[in-house]
Amino acid sequence: MDWLNYHHLLNFWLVVREGSVKRASELMHVTPASISTQVKQLERDLDVKLLKKQGRGLVPTEMGAQVAEYASEIFSTGHELMEMIKGRPVGKPLELRVGIRDVMPKLVAFRLLKPALEQNQQLRLICHEGEMSELVAALAIHKLDVILTDKTLDPLYRVQAYSHQLGESDVSIVATKELAKKYRRGFPSSLDGAPFLLPMNNSVLRRSMDLWFSELNLAPNVKGEFADSAMLKIAGRQGLGLFAIPACIEDEVIEIYGLSKVGLAAGVKEQFYAISVERKLKHPAVIAIREDARSPL
Repeated sequence: MDWLNYHHLLNFWLVVREGSVKRASELMHVTPASISTQVKQLERDLDVKLLKKQGRGLVPTEMGAQVAEYASEIFSTGHELMEMIKGRPVGKPLELRVGIRDVMPKLVAFRLLKPALEQNQQLRLICHEGEMSELVAALAIHKLDVILTDKTLDPLYRVQAYSHQLGESDVSIVATKELAKKYRRGFPSSLDGAPFLLPMNNSVLRRSMDLWFSELNLAPNVKGEFADSAMLKIAGRQGLGLFAIPACIEDEVIEIYGLSKVGLAAGVKEQFYAISVERKLKHPAVIAIREDARSPL
């Protein structure tokens, strides 16, 4: 049986967490040389490179990042063990590890997640935001339980996963009160030449809006394109242009950002999906999300 020196592992984990040998040594009340020696010994024992220099600090290698993740779980379990021995209440809460596609409106994502949080008050929600390729890779190795996205899984990913439709929403166009008042008259024809803010081309909403403009023979003046939906809303709040949002979050967006509705993009729909490795959902929190989403967003 291969044995692991957990003291060496702890030193490595602290270096990763703190970003330097010096800070890790201060926490352990030993010299930096002692920390470095033990981390190098761990690398020799495991026969892998765990750390690399980046700027003035140290960061984990790809393998080092995976080892550090396991170490986090090991030491978290050890902490629970000590709490149990001391007679303190323990119990690892149910975790829901969610990947949220970067173009997904965060207010929609939270609305979809809310039923799971309400059903289980002890649920620990862990959210990751990123590009679809990154999230699918994490889902494939079970680092995520589910992905929330605005489109079905592309077969090009070659991952055994399934798309579960959660719901759809109409699309509203909003702007500052001044712009809304100006472009509400004659809507939607008034949008021809109007300043507009749009998501990037990889967004389903962007493609839907481009098609809608084309069908109505409209050519808005695109003042900005954004990968981050929150940044787009901030730009809209500053009066840089009109923009489209899912109608299901219209009230919140208008209240939070101090905006007004210009009109409804008739015929345009946003759809939302949960991507999982299971054809039949098993995680109770994901099931709660799916069940609640059967009612209209």
